[in-house]
Parts: sequence; structure tokens; C-alpha cells
Amino acid sequence: MPSFLQFFTRPFPDVGGEKNTEFLQKIFLKAEWRKLLLVNYPIDPQILKPFLPGRTELDFFEGNCLVSMVGFMFMNTRLKGIPIPFHQNFEEVNLRFYVRYKENGAWKRGAVFIGEFVPKPLIALVARAAYGEPYSFMKMKHEWDFREETLDVSYSWKTRRWNHLKVKAENRLFLPEPGSEAAFILEHYWGYTRRGPNRTAEYGVEHPSWMVYPTLEAQAEMDFEENYGPAFAVLNRTKPFSAFLAEGSEILVRHGRMV
Repeated sequence: MPSFLQFFTRPFPDVGGEKNTEFLQKIFLKAEWRKLLLVNYPIDPQILKPFLPGRTELDFFEGNCLVSMVGFMFMNTRLKGIPIPFHQNFEEVNLRFYVRYKENGAWKRGAVFIGEFVPKPLIALVARAAYGEPYSFMKMKHEWDFREETLDVSYSWKTRRWNHLKVKAENRLFLPEPGSEAAFILEHYWGYTRRGPNRTAEYGVEHPSWMVYPTLEAQAEMDFEENYGPAFAVLNRTKPFSAFLAEGSEILVRHGRMV
């Protein structure tokens, strides 16, 4: 009988052919991702090259290479259909960049994560073991303040001090135009993870197109070097390119594969 950890940490198949296709249709995680706050920064592509998974290439928006600080809420989380007590609703903050991978002549657009923070040690353990994602456990909190015309959303996490992502937005929703920056940032439906010099893991994330709140102001109060290492210290001196607040939706993450 598999152990508890083995049950939740085998999202990559050991079989091929038809069995492999059937395996990839299975759902690993279902949840809601809500109130996604994204602060986006331009960055020198050379900084990201050491983190680039094999067989992928950087994805650019109108010639700009971007990274995003993202904060959001996991809600109603289920692993393999099972709600884990005390692990259904929690914050996540991550730093990610954008890539694409060509398969059968078509581009698949995805994200690569530099680091991901959650306040639940078990979630961090499962994510690291299952997908090789760079999850860490942090003390975290969030605030959602709704008013008639505006809303304020913030996500905070503690290293040596408290770090914050904050946004003030209009309390109305719109759907980003295809080809817009918001659509580019929000519509990457694959995750890619560097599992070795020549090994890359791929997994699919499914959700509808997200509605967005018009941003009035946003800020990131943090030390990028302390959180993500010396390579990203330059972001402490970089002005954000843009910021978005997306409503989010129900999502699902399917089992992955090596590409």
C-alpha cells in the first residue's frame, strides 16, 4: 500500500502509449484561485537563462521580457479529489517568468517559477515532491477590503521582516482584449519545471479567461535578493512595468509528464 506522501506525489507517469495518455487526463488538484494580484517587471533575458527548462524558450510581450510577482488565495483545495483538513484555504505568493514550448508544430505557452511561498508546510512538501516546484513555507496573511467603488487587496509574507504586495482597484470587472498585456500575462496554461540539465517536466493548468479589475495603484514592498537570491537584486531598482488584479476562478491541474 502506498504511503500518504507517495499517494499525493506521483503526478508524472512511468508508462507510455495509450496508458500515458489516459494518465495525463487525470486530475491532480482542483481548487479556486481568487483575487490574483500580479506586479510585472521588465528584466534582462540573460538573468533568466540559468533558470530556463530544457526545450523551452523565453516568451516575450512586444519585445519585453517580463517577470511577475503574484499573490492570490487558494480556496476549496482538493488533492486527487480529497479535501485535506486545514489545507483548503491559504495564500500563495510566487515569482514567475514566461516561456513557450513547441510541440507538433504548435506553441504551448507556460510559466516557470523561481520561488513559491505558502503558509502550509504539507502543501510545500507535496508540491516539491510531486512537481519539483520551488515551494517554501512562510508565515503569511492577506487582506481584502471591499468598498462600493474600489477594493484593496494585499498579500504579506514574513522573512526577516514582513513583505507586502498591495493593489487598489476599481470595483468593476472587464475581460482583457486578446493580444493585450493582461491577456499575455494571464493566459499561460502550462507549467514547466527544470528537473535536471536535460530533463523538463510539463503539467497543464485549466481555467476560463479571467476578468480583471482596473488597477488604480499597486506596490511591492520587499527585498528581491532576500526572497529570490542575488540574480534578482536588480528588481529592487526596477520600476514595475504594470500591475493587474484578476478575479480568478475554479482551476484544475492535471498530471504531468517529462518532455
